[in-house]
Amino acid sequence: MNFELTALPLGDINSDLEVVIVINKNTHHHFVQDAPLLKKAGFEGTQDETCLLVAQDRLYVGADSLKSSAIRTAAAVAIRALNGTSYKSIKVATYTDNGCSYSLRAMTEGFILGAYSFNVYKSKKKKNPIKHITVSLQEYENLTLDIEEASEAIHKAQITADATNFTRDIVNTTPEDCYPEVMASIAEGLAEETGLHCKILKPKELKDEKMEALLAVGRASRHKPRVIHLSHTPKNPKCVVTLIGKGLTYDSGGLSLKPADFMVTMKSDKSGGSAVIGIMKAVAEMNLAVEVHGFVGAVENMIGGDAYKPDDVLVAKNKKTIEIRNTDAEGRLVLADTLCYAQQEVKADYIFDFATLTGASVVAVGNYTSSVMGNNKELQALVVKEAHSAGELATALDFNRYLRKTIKSEIADICNISNTRYGGAITAGMFLSEFIDEDHTEKWAHIDIAGPAFVEHIWGENPHGASGAGVRMMLRLIENLSVK
Repeated sequence: MNFELTALPLGDINSDLEVVIVINKNTHHHFVQDAPLLKKAGFEGTQDETCLLVAQDRLYVGADSLKSSAIRTAAAVAIRALNGTSYKSIKVATYTDNGCSYSLRAMTEGFILGAYSFNVYKSKKKKNPIKHITVSLQEYENLTLDIEEASEAIHKAQITADATNFTRDIVNTTPEDCYPEVMASIAEGLAEETGLHCKILKPKELKDEKMEALLAVGRASRHKPRVIHLSHTPKNPKCVVTLIGKGLTYDSGGLSLKPADFMVTMKSDKSGGSAVIGIMKAVAEMNLAVEVHGFVGAVENMIGGDAYKPDDVLVAKNKKTIEIRNTDAEGRLVLADTLCYAQQEVKADYIFDFATLTGASVVAVGNYTSSVMGNNKELQALVVKEAHSAGELATALDFNRYLRKTIKSEIADICNISNTRYGGAITAGMFLSEFIDEDHTEKWAHIDIAGPAFVEHIWGENPHGASGAGVRMMLRLIENLSVK
């Protein structure tokens, strides 16, 4: 999909179709040329409502406001409404919230994210027909915009949305086609394309690094684990950020086998690791002035005669012993060792981990929201703020001393599951906090993306399946760090 920015007014641009965003049901705005027809069609202009007037070659879509969150989903719904049509090019005006170019960026992201489809396994592959989008600098409130600022907004939007779609592709790929070795090769290919540095740890190196918890999880799989380390190291960086992702390429639950219904969609258990790779792609392409390291623990959790067992005691990289009471609480074991390794390799100013860690997070905050935890409330609040700015939903869940008692073990240093069914997202986060060293205690936030990472229906700008959760929120945060 190509974007062209022009100073020409809409009337002077040639294209197959005009897209008009109706703001706050204002069907009398000068952009709306077909008010009587829209009334006849019953179009009211509510958020994400569409009306395609074929004879006029105009598509109308509603947005509740000029805020980027409303514009982004309106653009996604608009482009989706053109599936199955023969239109190849569209033109659209610029919509900004009092001149802020972020709404323009959001609209561009919406078009790219909404046009996404995953049809690798379909015998008949249908793609969105729109090949070219011309954006006019003609603005909704007749404001005069700086063309360079607008161009930069569109450029960043393309990088952000492409990285999100890249992440979606990895997550949606089946476990037969995407296992730890494949994730490592994706990272290596990305490094070659973008100039990132890439280091891959194979089982022998993992053993040398004493990552026994991670190795135990992958023991029964024919696909051996990998730990991926991608790094973006600009000169004179503003700060150092470490990202860690849970890359369970498939999670059967291990010997604590998941019920059949819960095992379907477990290809999505690599969403955290996939997001880290996607973020690294965008960071490199934007060449942000922040040193960023991305670590992925890529493992497959299967069953067999060599599987790790409930009642086992594992020794993590930081020498803490872990009593296993449920082999389906495996992501936190992989993250424990990967967190320890990341802190050994890089002394960071900020550490963020991303994981589809707990169903309890989905119970707590629903399908569409990420849970943010940690020891530093200000850092939690920063992640939540940047998530909302980027169009993702996130909320903070607080640690507390009463829940910490529930992961105590009588026979080891810590237990891998809580002794209560309640507060499972928080107890999983508290488990991870045991593997954060003193230097990084206040610099770490854990982001449980179990809800939004993979949803089996369309929502907002997100398709059925993988959403690329975590990519946009973290990119927004790192971008802001790069200009401080």
